[in-house]
Amino acid sequence: MQPPRPAELRSLRPLNHLAWVHVAVNLLLVGSGLAISADSMHLVAYLGSQLLLALGFTHSLVLMHEAGHRTLFRQRRLNDIIGVVAGFLALIPYATWRPIHARHHRYTGWQDLDATTASLVPRPLSRWERIVIDGAWRFWLPLFSVVYRLQNYWHISRIKPYLKASTSVSRLQWVAALQFLFYAVLISWWGLLDTLGLLGPGLFLALMAQDLLLLSQHTRMPTNNSEGKAVRPFRFVDQAQFTRSLRLPGWLSWLLLHFDAHELHHLYPAVPGYLLRRIPYSPPNEVPWLTWLREVKQLSGTRFLFGGPHTPKEII
Repeated sequence: MQPPRPAELRSLRPLNHLAWVHVAVNLLLVGSGLAISADSMHLVAYLGSQLLLALGFTHSLVLMHEAGHRTLFRQRRLNDIIGVVAGFLALIPYATWRPIHARHHRYTGWQDLDATTASLVPRPLSRWERIVIDGAWRFWLPLFSVVYRLQNYWHISRIKPYLKASTSVSRLQWVAALQFLFYAVLISWWGLLDTLGLLGPGLFLALMAQDLLLLSQHTRMPTNNSEGKAVRPFRFVDQAQFTRSLRLPGWLSWLLLHFDAHELHHLYPAVPGYLLRRIPYSPPNEVPWLTWLREVKQLSGTRFLFGGPHTPKEII
């Protein structure tokens, strides 16, 4: 079965009422999680509040992703306002997210030209790199989602070569500095220990989940290296071969705006995430999430991240 042409999906456009539902869900998850955590006197209630926060912070990431594509709302300004707020909750400056993520879609399939995958180009690793990567992967420490943020959205000098010449680097630096200042003010107001107690476990769980979500999408999929040569970007319709989808439980897929349907997203980035499952096409690289998780956790972290693409016999 061939995927439908983009022209056949013109009716799948942003719907403000669905966008507001997801914004309300995000506020409910984060707000109720913080409120219960701050007022909790019982361990069960506290643990429940941290689970709500973990869902809320992960939902913030996908909400920012959707706003960054300007497919959450019909209005550009609404997308940008919600994107800034969601990015704040996701620990990512929205202003740096947009150009880097746009380049990710442009150069999917060219590992070294995509800022989000360039650091995973196979290379000799030092002993300490292997120890840290393998240890974090084995013990479920969210190393990747932290490094992913720092390298791709906070380290402005590192991402400068991946930005368009017209991009104001100084503006991105000021935006990142201002967002960092807001975090510092909040932590000073609450106190470091109180902040960690209020939301630390929930944030840690969210980063753990995002490690798996983000790494599932392109890691150990076939890719190319430009080796410094001028290359032509792959068309959206040709990007499924470099992309993997997970099949999450239905309720969770809905909550995450079908962020797990990553092949469909790359094929049709103009279709809102909350409408992706309406596309009449079953992508070839979709894997049940638990099957994928069991397989990749049998690998060391360094083999998983730098071991190259899968063979036809491997599900991962």
